[in-house]
Amino acid sequence: MDISNITSTYNDIYTSASNQSTSKLEGQLNKDYSKVNDDELMDACKQFEAYFLEQMFKEMMNTIPKSEESDSTSNLVDYFKDEMVQEIAADSTEHNSLGLAQMLYDQMKRNYGLE
Repeated sequence: MDISNITSTYNDIYTSASNQSTSKLEGQLNKDYSKVNDDELMDACKQFEAYFLEQMFKEMMNTIPKSEESDSTSNLVDYFKDEMVQEIAADSTEHNSLGLAQMLYDQMKRNYGLE
């Protein structure tokens, strides 16, 4: 098996995983929150904050110039880098929240009359 087959397989798996993650978040956002409990609502708000942080971190990383040496292994490195960014964003939301999840939670409670 040559490296092009491995790279192709990786790209297929990575694209599929990325699409599943986005679809899961879209499903959470399209849910009718007028009939949910407080824990489900807060969980959705925390997921949104984590996704927001993940996108912000990725854009920040795009500002760093790439070296020519890293082109040969960039697919594998990008996969693990994305996984790392997702974990950092999720941990940041749980332990050092920006407060975005709480503000969104409060606003959604007011909008859905759940207070």
